[in-house]
Amino acid sequence: MTAKRILLLAGDYAEDYETMVPFQTLQAVGHTVHAVCPDKKAGEQVKTAIHDFEGAQTYSEKPGHNFTLNATFAEVKPEDYDALLIPGGRAPEYLRLNPRVLAIVRHFFETNKPVAAVCHGAQILAAAGVLQGRKCSAYPACGPEVREAGGDYADIPVDQAVTQGNLVTAPAWPAHPAWLGQFLKLLGTQITL
Repeated sequence: MTAKRILLLAGDYAEDYETMVPFQTLQAVGHTVHAVCPDKKAGEQVKTAIHDFEGAQTYSEKPGHNFTLNATFAEVKPEDYDALLIPGGRAPEYLRLNPRVLAIVRHFFETNKPVAAVCHGAQILAAAGVLQGRKCSAYPACGPEVREAGGDYADIPVDQAVTQGNLVTAPAWPAHPAWLGQFLKLLGTQITL
């Protein structure tokens, strides 16, 4: 396996698990992961949130950990990366308003590089205009955005993921095993026991 360079788009109030688990997992199997946030530099932190499913009509939100960025957004060149990872949570609400974030996302689709998005990460994909004709799962509240962007919303169980071409998506953090497994396959990562 050739180690890959993966860009992770973080932001304040990104889902804690959807940021930290892939960041650590991808590094554990030998990949380099650069976590960035607009207007922030390496060494600065973003606040995360823990979203849980406790029987209400939507998820609950609790404070998560502070997550330290390890790269500077202003210095990122998407052509230097092999793949893109977009966590969910509330961060996509404002990250999708950043023109450079959208240009970075478009680069990965134009070059057919692997992209993994989970939960509300689909909001960024929709805003970037890359979902036309693509199957995409997301947190159910994002289904209308996926459809309005021309995507085929995949209404799958919360612990499942779906891959179409270079895109792997999932509804929320309970899908980590399926989502990360499918992303690792797109990356060409082979793990032997």
